[in-house]
Amino acid sequence: QVQLVESGGGLVQPGGSLRLSCAASGFSFSNYFMNWYRQAPGKERELVAQISRLGTSTNYADSVKGRFTISRDKTKNTVDLQMNSLKPEDTAVYYCNVFTDRNYWGKGTLVTVSS
Repeated sequence: QVQLVESGGGLVQPGGSLRLSCAASGFSFSNYFMNWYRQAPGKERELVAQISRLGTSTNYADSVKGRFTISRDKTKNTVDLQMNSLKPEDTAVYYCNVFTDRNYWGKGTLVTVSS
């Protein structure tokens, strides 16, 4: 079965950096786009970043362009999100996502940006 396990969240000061990682299993990792979403308190879940099957193409939400970088490692079946210049408005639960026969989600990892 498809499993997505996120890690790397935590508390960071504004301007700081965090690197999230998602370990994927149960499907042919290199055959699917991978996504990072986030959901802030009281808000809808939103797509933050997407990476293509081979990692040659990426897309970002306007709010994170130039600050976040998504990457994937086909040897480890992982997809990472490097987050720099973090802002308080980046505070959210971050979810790894893949759509194979349906949407699959990890349990999420909490990122809190606060001084």
